[in-house]
Amino acid sequence: MLRLIGRRGCFSAELNTSIAFLFIDSSAILQWHRSMTTSKRVQDRSKRKRVHDLEIATEKHKVLSKVLLIFEVLKQEPQQIISIRELDQYRRQINLPKPHKISAFLRKSPKLFELYKDHRGILWCGMTKEAEGLVQEEEAIIEQQSDNAAELVTRMLMMSVDKRLALDKIVHFRRDLGLPMDFRNHWVHRFPDYFRVVHPFKPYDESEYLELVNWRSSWAMTGLERKALGGMQAPDDHVAGLLSLSFPMKFPPDYKQILSRYKGKIENFQKREYLSPYADARELKAGTLEFNKRAVAVIHELLSFTIEKRLVTDYLTHFRREFVMPQKQMRLLLKHFGIFYVSERGKRFHVFLNSAYEGSELIEKHPLTVWREKVLSFVGYRKKKETMDTLEDLQEFVDDDLLENESEYERVHVENNKHNMGSLEGDLLEDESEMEIEDVYSAYRE
Repeated sequence: MLRLIGRRGCFSAELNTSIAFLFIDSSAILQWHRSMTTSKRVQDRSKRKRVHDLEIATEKHKVLSKVLLIFEVLKQEPQQIISIRELDQYRRQINLPKPHKISAFLRKSPKLFELYKDHRGILWCGMTKEAEGLVQEEEAIIEQQSDNAAELVTRMLMMSVDKRLALDKIVHFRRDLGLPMDFRNHWVHRFPDYFRVVHPFKPYDESEYLELVNWRSSWAMTGLERKALGGMQAPDDHVAGLLSLSFPMKFPPDYKQILSRYKGKIENFQKREYLSPYADARELKAGTLEFNKRAVAVIHELLSFTIEKRLVTDYLTHFRREFVMPQKQMRLLLKHFGIFYVSERGKRFHVFLNSAYEGSELIEKHPLTVWREKVLSFVGYRKKKETMDTLEDLQEFVDDDLLENESEYERVHVENNKHNMGSLEGDLLEDESEMEIEDVYSAYRE
């Protein structure tokens, strides 16, 4: 057997005795070598393009997500307490890799978690009174916002090509849309006029899907359209079609060189008509300018649905077929850096809607965002310093290697009323091909 080993531009060959000669196409080797030396991960190529304020928002989110996952585990326990030994089985979901101790993480937030040993010396964890009050407050907010969340889920179904989405995929958006923990088993059945659970591919596939029941024309209007109309609701006879609205753009100061170089292309992009995310896009040809601009509109609309105007990029890749979007979504996001910002800290990338933020703060805050900020104010409570406002503060709270495997959305799945917290609400799928991209310059040259 022959193995070609490329290391720093040098090649060596291990030749099996059964093979006497080998002819190698030199041009193929040269092309391979170029790809190895010019194609790097986003982390290697985009440090100079980071937006510090949004990186702070990303790190706060990562710390908070661990706390919220532990809240959810404790909520499912009969007495809302759990032994550290049992909690250890959720280490991957909490994203606390060994050798870091879960008990050490919990002790960093004494305002939220209580630790104590029983007579056998077994260490247990529970919520403080403050934490119990916060959990009840969250449940009340989610219930108050339930109708709005149902509208957003319905609009997602309206945007999908088959007017149907797999529940396993919608689950990824659960916390982003403010859906309750009983989303799969109970909440989806509360709005029979909006959607219903179906099994369209039985007996070959037992998967559950959420299917649109009624098309609502007044909801088939993008957030940009409503804003252009001064916040007016669409008429009942509204028909989604071609749009010519520009996308709000916001650039960091150090992007001036790129802006000057590509100002004409940006202006041409903004002037180009595109098909509404709610219109039928099956006839659009992948790779065309019209196809790609509509994809930008779809991502913009999805991000506008979310509470924090931010999503894990993996979740967008899961909906390529359903929302008729391109294969190389990461390239699309980076190319339109004035509309979106991609934070590449850790393995899970996050995409932000630039126009929704002023510095590291959301301009318009959902009630759940205010609640999460309240939770974060109790995290890492220290007498001398009660807030974490910089990347250094956040990295002091959680070691760098703890932030390398973002898994916030690896949810706990509760089946009916069984005491079973072992499975996830849909395993996260990583598409490594999305990570191997060129920088913004290369994206614009295409």
